[in-house]
Order: sequence, then structure tokens, then C-alpha cells
Amino acid sequence: MQYDVLVVGGGPAGLAAAIRLKQLSPETSVCLIEKGSEIGAHILSGAVMDPRAITELFPDWKDKGAPLGVPVSEDRFLFLTEKGASRTPNWMLPGCFRNHGNYVISLGNVCRWLGQQAESLGVEIFAGFAGAEVLYDDKGAVRGVATGDMGVNRKGEKTDAFQPGVELLAKYTFFAEGCRGHLGRQLEARFKLREGVDPQVYGIGLKELWEVKPELHRPGLVVHTAGWPLASDTYGGSFLYHFENNLVAVGFVVGLAYTNPYLSPYEEFQRYKTHPAIRGFFEGGKRIAYGARAIAAGGLQSLPRLVFPGGCLLGDDAGLLNASRIKGSHSAIKSGMVAAEAAHAALQAGRGGDTLAAYPEALGTSWLFDELHRARNFKPWMAKGLYVGSLMFGIDQIVFGGKAPWTLRHAHADHETLKRKGDAKPIAYPKPDGKLTFDRLTSVSFSNTNHAEDQPVHLTLRDASVPVDVNLALYDAPEQRYCPAGVYEIVRDGGAPRLQINAQNCVHCKTCDIKDPTQNIVWVVPEGGGGPNYSSM
Repeated sequence: MQYDVLVVGGGPAGLAAAIRLKQLSPETSVCLIEKGSEIGAHILSGAVMDPRAITELFPDWKDKGAPLGVPVSEDRFLFLTEKGASRTPNWMLPGCFRNHGNYVISLGNVCRWLGQQAESLGVEIFAGFAGAEVLYDDKGAVRGVATGDMGVNRKGEKTDAFQPGVELLAKYTFFAEGCRGHLGRQLEARFKLREGVDPQVYGIGLKELWEVKPELHRPGLVVHTAGWPLASDTYGGSFLYHFENNLVAVGFVVGLAYTNPYLSPYEEFQRYKTHPAIRGFFEGGKRIAYGARAIAAGGLQSLPRLVFPGGCLLGDDAGLLNASRIKGSHSAIKSGMVAAEAAHAALQAGRGGDTLAAYPEALGTSWLFDELHRARNFKPWMAKGLYVGSLMFGIDQIVFGGKAPWTLRHAHADHETLKRKGDAKPIAYPKPDGKLTFDRLTSVSFSNTNHAEDQPVHLTLRDASVPVDVNLALYDAPEQRYCPAGVYEIVRDGGAPRLQINAQNCVHCKTCDIKDPTQNIVWVVPEGGGGPNYSSM
């Protein structure tokens, strides 16, 4: 199947690119594929949205019924200790923590709405089809992707339900798979897109959606915290957002550069909810959804080259999230629009399969680049510890306005930071109570995750001996703790230990692909349509 432009990924970046292409030229043929069962199925974000980019895409988004219905009414920022909390006065907060004019949203619902707009403009959307392989022409340029075969069993044999993958070809292919994209990672290696830039650094974001008692609901309230339960040398914090229909999104982010192999981001999240300043929000409430997703937080220092012959990287596939604002949807939308405008100009000039140099050039002169430049020192400062980092980033933002005459660097990739188990202190986590805190497998059931049981395992090992001989021996098998879905389990069966991979539980967060200390785990796409099925996340 041949198109002018192929978009891989149905998040805000990919959808914005497809929409903008059709706005500029209705006759341009655009195809978008999404590995989730529907648009929005795999979308998980806090989320507070800056409407700047969506307003550029649809100036009349309010009239069109975009689901941005709850403006932020109040910001609170708390520093937590084990028993107490101190609120930072709003006048002391850097601008990145102020959300006046922004909206509390479900990004999944926003993407569903964007999907409807895209289809109404003539974009061909195929949900449930995963981009499994990049296709190249005889000169080495990207010419499209192949979707994965369906109906293959765990032994690699074709079943009665077998359907071969499809080759989708295009003059330009946009990769918008989200953080740690499976194909994006391959493209970075093939075209050496990361040469000369810092390693990408990540966080894992865990989220629950609660329906709370009406008297406890404060539409538009935005609460962020730092400190407990994490140690001061571990980057992380929480968000708590009130939006419509008595719904509250609560989540916790842990930087994946943490050093203690016994740390469990999932358990830290559960523990956070028990804090005296937090637990009252959920009194008498009901949890209705759970999920997790890695986020790319390196900023400009870690930004790869965005273009290569025949294609480009968009949104969080490139790492365009602004970690200091805890926001990425507006930057994703903007990147998609800019890439679409570059491709439109190229197609009008009769080009195809070349490098869209106009895309990074235009991005470099946009408000998005200026925003990311001002935020570039946030994550490096915070890597120096909560208190020193907060002080120095405050000076960076308030005194220098984000334009200090220095740029701090990221020295290590996240998989390089774990201490050996003998050099780290085990962490005793409390048992879940089943009302406010929950065990991991119960939580996975709230993500609506499903994979065909007999399909090939999509969590692959380069060397099957490494999990026991290296990870267990040196780090006490940290994959058992950094995975938020109980995928990895050391089983002894009365004999030698072995790693059991419960791939059916996978919520596609990509944390294992990032944090595994030997980079032995490689996440590949499962059969299209598998994975979580998030609602209003």
C-alpha cells in the first residue's frame, strides 16, 4: 500500500502531523497505524495540557468539542517528609510549576478526539496494527514499514488465524511511537542519530484514576509533591489532578537513574498514597484504572538528530518532553505540525525519500525550542539531589530566566547507575491494604491488559543466561522490582533459579528495555491490538 506520508503511532504527535498534512493539502494521502486496539488505548499521561499547540492546530477547538473542559483552578506544591508536608508559596514557584491557563485532561480522550478529526479530514487510520519492521530502499533510505504478522504461536508456527503483515510504503515516514520507540531505537542506531549528544535519561510514571466522593472533589486542583517516600538523592515526585465527574488522576514519577537495586517504583507509589497530606483525597473513593509508562526526560542535551533519508522522529520518540513542566503533549503536537509542514513543502516540490532538513530547522526557531532551552538544566540539577537541585534550579529559572550561561550534561545512561546488591540497603515495603494500596497483579487487572497467550514472547533476551548469572548474582534481579506489572519473576521450582517472563502482564511501559543493567532485555512489538486498553487515562 503506497501513500505520500505514513505515520507510525496514534499519540498526539502522530495525529497532529496527520491532521496538519490534510489541512495543508487535502489531496495528500496519509496513513496512520496504531498498535493499540483503538486510538487512545495505549495513551497514558498525567495530564495537564498547555493548550498553545492545539490552539495552533485547531483555533476553534472549543467549538469543535475538544475534551479540554476543566481549566486549572489552583496550584499546590508540597515538600513531603514521612509525617509532614510544607507548601511552597505560589509566588516562590518557578514559572514551570504554574498552570494558570492550562487544562486538566485525559490525554487518551484528547487523542480519541484528534483521531476523529483526522478521519474527518481523510486520514486513513488503522488501529491494531503494529509497526514491526522498518523497510529501506536500495540506497538505504526509509521507504515505509511492515506491520507484524498475526496468528503466529509461541513456537513461531502459523495458526489457522494467521494473517501476514502488510508493507506500507510512503515518500516520507513519521515515527511517533512514544517514549523508547521500538523502531525509533533501531533508526537511532542505523543512522547514528545519537552521535555527539548526551545519553537519553528517563523516568517511569505510574498512574491511577480514582472516583472520589463529591465533597472531596476540587475541579481543576493541581497538586505536585517532592520528597518522601523517596530518599533525597533519588529523583522523583507525584502529581494529583482533579478533573471532571469526581475523577482524580494520581501518579508518581521515579527517575530511572536511581541507584538502589532494591527500589521498586510501584511500591514507592503505593506508599506515597498513605501520606497524611495525601490519603484524605481518596477517603471513601474507588480506584477505577491503573497504568504505567516511561517518559524521556533528557531534554535538549539528549535530543537526537531528528531526520534521516525518508523519515523523521516526532514527539517522545525523539524525547521532546519538558520534564520541568511535567508536560509533553503540547510539544508532541507542535513537533508533528512542524514536521508536517516540512513534508508538505517537499511533496509540493515533487520530492520524496530525502532528508527533511526543514523540520529541525523550523523546530529550532520555534517557541518549543525556546521552552526546552530554558528547561535544559532541570534534570541535571535535580540529579544532584532534591534540596541542592531545587535551590539551583530555582536560581536558574528565577535569576537567569532559564538562560544561564551554562548547560549541564547527563553523564550516564540509566542502565549504568545501579549499585551492586552488597553495596545497597534492602527496602521493606508495607503490605497493601486492598483499599488505598494494592498489589501489582491486582493493579494490572485495572489496566485492561490482554495479549494472546500463545503468541511469541515480545520481551526478548539477547542471552538467556544473563538474568541469573549476572542480574540475580550482582543486583538481586532488579527486574522483579522495576517492572510495574509483575512481568519478571525469579522462580526456583525446588532447583536452580530461572527467570520467568509473564509477558501477558506487560503494559508496554518500556522500563525493562531502559533499566536492565546489561541491556539484555529487548522489547519488541507484540501482535497488534495487544497490551493495555486504557480508558480516560
